[in-house]
Amino acid sequence: MSALYPSARQGFLTGLIDADTAVIKAALVRGYTYNAGHVYMSDVTAAGGTVAATATLTTITTTSGTLDSADLSFGAVAANANNHYVVLYQASAVGGGADVAASAQRLIAYVDSGGACVPTGAVVTLTVHSSGWFTL
Repeated sequence: MSALYPSARQGFLTGLIDADTAVIKAALVRGYTYNAGHVYMSDVTAAGGTVAATATLTTITTTSGTLDSADLSFGAVAANANNHYVVLYQASAVGGGADVAASAQRLIAYVDSGGACVPTGAVVTLTVHSSGWFTL
């Protein structure tokens, strides 16, 4: 299952999330079940989610309302057989800059990696789907 967080839809419409200027990251997460009521990365960890690794999205485009980026490379991630999902989130303030606290990092999307993100102790590469991450 993949889904946009309802708060992200609202954030895009109200300017609280800006994919063009803010730092958008992806987290490999295990032990977390999507909850439409979650808003911040701190909600993910409070619900039992463990962040195995993060990567910053680069070469972001938003053509026709579709968020796309270059493929991701997560540094060497400890071997773990648990299923990993990808959580996209805005790590910085809207205008960019340094990461803000997890309690202010806005969730964007919960993406089923389709088994492509099973850490083995080596670098994990995730190929972004040819149609991008999602379309609003």
